[in-house]
Amino acid sequence: MPSIHRVLDPSAPPTTAKNICALAVMTKAPRAGQVKTRLVPPLSAEEAAQLNICFLRDTAAAIAKACGATARGVGVYTPVGAEAAYIDILPREFELIPQRGDGFGERLAFAAGDLFQCGFTSACLIDSDSPTVSGDVYKKAVEFLSKPGDRVVLGPSDDGGYYLIGLKRNHLQLFERIDWSTERVLEQTRQRARELNLEVELLPTGYDVDDATTLRRLCDELLSGKTTNDIAPNTRKFLATLIAQKKL
Repeated sequence: MPSIHRVLDPSAPPTTAKNICALAVMTKAPRAGQVKTRLVPPLSAEEAAQLNICFLRDTAAAIAKACGATARGVGVYTPVGAEAAYIDILPREFELIPQRGDGFGERLAFAAGDLFQCGFTSACLIDSDSPTVSGDVYKKAVEFLSKPGDRVVLGPSDDGGYYLIGLKRNHLQLFERIDWSTERVLEQTRQRARELNLEVELLPTGYDVDDATTLRRLCDELLSGKTTNDIAPNTRKFLATLIAQKKL
């Protein structure tokens, strides 16, 4: 089945209009046994993949609310050939661009470089594990990046990482000498920014959902009336179904 989304080619002449920020979610095709594996158990592999789809839908919906005339949603996906997997997940107006590289830092660095090569003026790389981040937060990131002067925008996660990094230029150093998947990621990234004399703008702190503990936290947040119904509605509905079936 062909994809409904335009696939960007960094090697082709830029086609993106000027002064557009890419709000780009990093995503792996949501196939059972290949995504959210740290949630198996308590979930089955299929349930974990379905939860990943809900996360992507909610993140994409929040991104779409922030877009308007100054930003555009992009799915930075892997593997190549999985474009059709996003037909019912990402809004039609989103574009796709393939991931490149091996390690996590390399994939982020290549994604930023490819987005700038496609003509975007600025780029935010967003994880797909934080479905409760609101559209207002992504809108604030775009506003920070529209200010004069070079800077980096970070959305801190309370595990010491970040759910978003926003750039106005392709600073590869921000992805070098980082201890990925540790509590040192955010602080090391801020240190790289200081070395580059970049101003750092911080967004509200969020959290990643990648294990049983953070899944319980998400259930408590979404199903106990602590958030409004417009936050992560797809995830909220799916978790409620799992709980009703006594699977959580």
